[in-house]
Amino acid sequence: MAVDYLDLQARLQPFRLAARDLTSGRAWNYREFDEAAWRMAGALRARGVAAGDRVAVLAKNRVGLVLLNLACARIGAIFVPLNWRLAASELLPILRDAEPALLLGDSLLAGAGLEGVDLDSFEAEARDCAALPARDYDPDRTSLILYTSGTSGRPKGVMLSERNLWATGQNFAVLARVDSKSVLLCDAPMFHVIGLAGNVRPPLMHGGAIVVSDGFVPARTLARLADEGLGITHYFCVPQMAALLRREPGFDAAALRRLTGIFSGGAKLTPEAIRGFTGAGIPFANGYGMTEAAGTVCCMPVEIAEIDGHAGAVGLLPPEVFVRIVDDAGDDVAMGRPGEILVRGHNVSAGYWRRAEETAAAFTADGWFRSGDIGSLDERGYLYVMDRKKDMFISGGENVYPAEVEAALADFGGLADCAVVGVPDEKWGEVGHLFVAGDGIAEAALLGHLEKRLARYKIPKYVTVMEALPRNAAGKLVKARLREVLGG
Repeated sequence: MAVDYLDLQARLQPFRLAARDLTSGRAWNYREFDEAAWRMAGALRARGVAAGDRVAVLAKNRVGLVLLNLACARIGAIFVPLNWRLAASELLPILRDAEPALLLGDSLLAGAGLEGVDLDSFEAEARDCAALPARDYDPDRTSLILYTSGTSGRPKGVMLSERNLWATGQNFAVLARVDSKSVLLCDAPMFHVIGLAGNVRPPLMHGGAIVVSDGFVPARTLARLADEGLGITHYFCVPQMAALLRREPGFDAAALRRLTGIFSGGAKLTPEAIRGFTGAGIPFANGYGMTEAAGTVCCMPVEIAEIDGHAGAVGLLPPEVFVRIVDDAGDDVAMGRPGEILVRGHNVSAGYWRRAEETAAAFTADGWFRSGDIGSLDERGYLYVMDRKKDMFISGGENVYPAEVEAALADFGGLADCAVVGVPDEKWGEVGHLFVAGDGIAEAALLGHLEKRLARYKIPKYVTVMEALPRNAAGKLVKARLREVLGG
């Protein structure tokens, strides 16, 4: 009989800590955790959930969400965690698309005006339910659908299988040194691929532990990272979260140096932001991934010398992830030259839920996933990411990557947010238009700051100050709305 990694760890080390829920205070060893997943599978079956059915959940982070994902996989059902930052009007189209057989949730359900089953009550049912006997299940069958944030158009459901998710467990672990002694603090939202895959699968695959928090609160998160009793070794965050931790008054570098690493991704990081941690002796490793690749394409190693020596890179590729850098014709470019990043590997999704045309468009004829990102590979195998392909513009024959310009403003005082879009120009073809939000922003000071850091052709020609830049419920900038402001 084939077993999954959780079942294997339950046999190898049944009494080792598998999971701790910081909100409820409950902890599970591997034997208890494996049994709880099978009990939850039994509870789903008792409610009539069958293979192929979707189980949607609207709730803040808790260990029960991990168990639900595993339980769905074990009966062939599909787990659909919903973004609780969305408005009810945004959730309804997703629910119509997913058509869940069962909708579960905490108090957020009522807040969104949705009717469903109380998650606490369902978890109580599961504890009283007989565990299903261990059985084989198809690792290539979809077990998770994560809806993209939809910066343009309606969100798409990315289909991920257990093979995809466990591949990410291996890919991240080999680069980030996750093993049976590792403990990951999970406070990234579990409707996001990092929250439910990157945080969870690597430690469970290797016999480590997950410590689940209901959310990110800078002072609280910082205290937990420094807590020797919790023993956190690895932590995932987006760059904005990392910046908040670094600026927190209680930041104590000495208390964080025992961490194997803090890992970040999702937006461009400046070398200065990275060295703000590494200079204090804390490994701060950039990474690159996407929902369609189950979260992880590559990651920086945790050695500070390597991080500092390649501070603009997003990482090295693990053994079973393959990348090509291609031009607009689909041909491989020379080493070090920029092009679109194509990805292939066991971590890559089969496509989008009920979107056959968009799935076909996302892959090349020979099966490579089109990331839509522009990047390059150096001679040592480090991957660099410049920007989204659709955001790049050409000014005077030179490629301009808005993400590079935006990153150069990361340390400009008083700036709360910024974005650059390309706009038509009679002389240069296209030039940059910079949108900013913040207190007391002076255009001359902004441009003077950039002139010290960037080539002249990269400096935006226009600047617009706004009260706030448009972002969606996942926090991603919606540049299409900025173009609408300009009438384009």
